[in-house]
Amino acid sequence: MHLNRNYLLIIFVFTFLLFTSQNLFADSLNSLQDTTSQVQVEQDIEHETDLPSALSVLPFVILLGMIATGPLFYHHFWEKYYPVIAILLGLVTVFYYIFFLGDTHSLVHTAAEYLSFIALLSSLFVASGGILIRVDKKSTPWLNAGILLFGSVIANIIGTTGASMLLIRPFIKINKERIKPYHIIFFIFLVSNIGGALTPIGDPPLFLGFLRGVEFFWVIQHVWYIWLPTILVVTAVFIFIDSRNVSTVESKTKYTGKIEFKGIKNVFFLLIIVISVFIDPAVISWVPSLSPLPIGIREIIMFSMVIISYKQADEDILRANEFNFDPIREVAYLFVGIFATMIPALQLISHEANLLGEKLTPGIFYWATGILSAFLDNAPTYLNFLSAEMGKFGMNVNIPAEVLSFEQLHPIYLSAISVAAVFFGAMTYIGNGPNFMVKSISERSGIKMPSFFGYVVKYSLPILIPIFTLVWLVFYFQKG
Repeated sequence: MHLNRNYLLIIFVFTFLLFTSQNLFADSLNSLQDTTSQVQVEQDIEHETDLPSALSVLPFVILLGMIATGPLFYHHFWEKYYPVIAILLGLVTVFYYIFFLGDTHSLVHTAAEYLSFIALLSSLFVASGGILIRVDKKSTPWLNAGILLFGSVIANIIGTTGASMLLIRPFIKINKERIKPYHIIFFIFLVSNIGGALTPIGDPPLFLGFLRGVEFFWVIQHVWYIWLPTILVVTAVFIFIDSRNVSTVESKTKYTGKIEFKGIKNVFFLLIIVISVFIDPAVISWVPSLSPLPIGIREIIMFSMVIISYKQADEDILRANEFNFDPIREVAYLFVGIFATMIPALQLISHEANLLGEKLTPGIFYWATGILSAFLDNAPTYLNFLSAEMGKFGMNVNIPAEVLSFEQLHPIYLSAISVAAVFFGAMTYIGNGPNFMVKSISERSGIKMPSFFGYVVKYSLPILIPIFTLVWLVFYFQKG
């Protein structure tokens, strides 16, 4: 299948825009960014005084409650109407902000974040769907552990979403004769979340920090010695549990031991998506801003890759992967409701965190960021607590030079929220975007996944919380 000329034209147009706009836009964008930063600070101050009512959090609470109980108690109703419910609850919050608070700035800002979120997830989802990996080996605890560790490493290169979508289908097929829900849960723990804690590409919160001025390699330098033992301990727990899962029926399948890889074209598309993450005016000064549009060149490239990578994918590979758009559709609908309804919750949390900033230690920031990242989107949660941490020391999160100074003078504080935002995303299905997609793909493969509460009670609390508590005791207790 040859690349259509129209698709090549799109790529060339993007390349032209990026590499010929340097002289045209450099000076004007520097001026625009300075003005935008000043306006942003003024708007933040203005809207801080117009705090939403505590009752405005109700749509968010209701949506979380229905996500938790719907699949368990009213499955058919939820499966049919969850898009309507998510959108309606989101519209309640939108209506409140427009007609009661007169605050459209928060809505536009959240819309931009949502579009960036769904552009990244959908492009990685579709591009990886055109890549086929077959491992013709017998499932063993050590083979499974090797896949989980490999996924944890590459999550820092292609993001937790890219790694999850690339490996979840082969992981399921390898274990088809002994697959259990815990296989998928540990995949979510490691590949979809904890693994991506080393680079700004790995997880959205770290990328937001990078856009604000945190140096690219700062995270790996200050987090690797926390990431490595955590990954190894979680993997050791998995090996212990998987070793006890012994099939009573002897398999007659003969294995060749071969590893098959197909879909090299889509690897190229995946590379374009990863590179496009950095095509942002905050990273490259000469990249033009498309303001007041809620998207930028980065998002346009990503959405284009959704179309191009799907059209150019080998149909046999898509069929072998049982590829369809249902998982990303579910994420898109549910998270549009989550992003909208969580606006007042985040603003109230940010307000309280800034008021208490002087009293908060790295350990408190660790737990606060972590717990809220499990139920709110971890990217804005990270950013709110970064703002509170810097405010504690009289610094401004909107000034990159001060962010750079903060990372150098108070690394323990930045480390605490960086680790917590990524790690605790594994606590619930909604803690991170890939979690829901992995769950959806697994259920469509016939695996009966635990409910929202079952996930938390049977796995997150007994497995992750003791490990995360140990991380707190060793690295953040009585620090700062």
